[in-house]
This record gives sequence, structure tokens and C-alpha cells, in this order.
Amino acid sequence: MNINLSRITSALLGMPLVILILVFGNVYVVDFAFAIIAAIALHEFLKCFEGKAKPIIWIGYFASIFIAFMHILPDILPAISMIDYVSLFFFLMIVLLFIEVFRSKMQINIVDISITFFGICYIVFFLMFVPLVRGFENGQYLIWFIFTASWGTDVFAYIVGKLIGKHKFSKISPKKSIEGCIGGVIGAVLLTLAFTYGFNEYAGLNISYEKMFIFSIILSIIGQMGDFAASSVKRYVGIKDFSNLIPGHGGMLDRFDSVIFIAPAAYFLLMFV
Repeated sequence: MNINLSRITSALLGMPLVILILVFGNVYVVDFAFAIIAAIALHEFLKCFEGKAKPIIWIGYFASIFIAFMHILPDILPAISMIDYVSLFFFLMIVLLFIEVFRSKMQINIVDISITFFGICYIVFFLMFVPLVRGFENGQYLIWFIFTASWGTDVFAYIVGKLIGKHKFSKISPKKSIEGCIGGVIGAVLLTLAFTYGFNEYAGLNISYEKMFIFSIILSIIGQMGDFAASSVKRYVGIKDFSNLIPGHGGMLDRFDSVIFIAPAAYFLLMFV
């Protein structure tokens, strides 16, 4: 078994920072942190298309700022609901993108703004759901289920795949095996149920183990879809990683590809808990 030590080291070094933000950060700190994560991930995504299109990166940065203000502005202006805020977000993005088409005299075209808009929806909009979960009642606990599903899946899929992975899952990501995918689901279930027990016993919550068992399976599968989605983009543009920002993991988008898909699913599933 050939274990990538730099991958494990990077995870161990990066995890405490994420834990500090989730444990000690209020909703505004989480907003700001994920605005930065979204900006870096979107930058990586748009840069990888530069040989095939001309994405408008500055609009991506502007879109990411919306995460940082998603709780501040509604608090300052109570008349603005979260639905109004998200609607304003999409309205401004589309208007700004077409302004760039007019301003560039068609040097920037519909393909360029389509890739930019897709990146904004895929990364910024999906990551918005992390702070939205943090804004729930008991959100400081519920937000962890996004990461237990992601971390449990990643760690167990990697270890099981290395140990017994023999049957390839998809040509999109040749290194991933069916055994690894199943191991990832099991890991997500175990870690999620462990956190559920801790929250129920020590935080006085009453979260259903049966629901979290089912939810963790769903979130793990969706997270793995996010991994394959990112891999399909990398295969299209012909790169191995989105960047070399995190040794052993690649770029920010490589590290958060599963969280990007899990966050919206967790938001809607946790509404039933």
C-alpha cells in the first residue's frame, strides 16, 4: 500500500484551522472564511479555462464577497430577506457579465460569460449553504455534519481504496474504486453518528440517529458526486490538480469539491431534523 504522506500531513495541518473557525467562529467569521475559500476556489476554476475561453475573474471575486456579507446586510437592513439577498446576487452577476460583453465589444462572448457564471453557481452559490447551515438554530453543531460527511468519506475512501480497491468506478477518475466509494460511505456514517452521539449527550440536542444514518449515506454519495464533477472538469481542461496550493491535495477546489456538493444537500436535509 502506497500512502501519500504529504496528503495526510496537509490534512492534519489544515484541519485544526477549520476546527478553530467552526468551534470559535460566530456566523460572521464563518461567512468571511468561506468568502475567502470561495474566491480562491473560483480563481482556480476560472484560471484552468484560460486556454479555452476568457473567463472574467474579477466578477468571480465580486461574487465571493457576497458570502462575507450574507448575514451582515440582512441584519443591517431587516427588510432584506435571505431570498431577496440571493436574488440580488444572481441579478447583479448576470447584469455585470453582459456589461463585460458590451464593454469588450464582443471580445468577451457568451461562452466566456457562461463559464464564469457556471463557476459562480457551482462554487460560490453552493458554498453559500455552509454559512446558511451555520445560521440555523443550533447551527454551531449542525454545520459539523457537512464536514463529517466529507471528511469521513475522503479518509475512508482513500484508505479502503488503497488497501483493497480493485474494481475501477469510472474513467472520469481512474484511481477511484468501487470498494473505496463504499468505504467512504461507511466512514461518513460512522463519523456522523459519532458526532450525533456527542451532540446529543453533551450539548443536550435530540437529533435522530435514524435520520442521521440515512442523511450521512445520502451526503456521502452526493459528496462523491462532487468529487467526480471536479474530476470531469480537470479531464476536460487537461490538468491533474486545480493548483498546488495544498501539498498532496492540489488546490482549494480539490480540497472542497465534495463540500461544495454536500453543503446544499445538508441544508435541505437538516431542515427535516
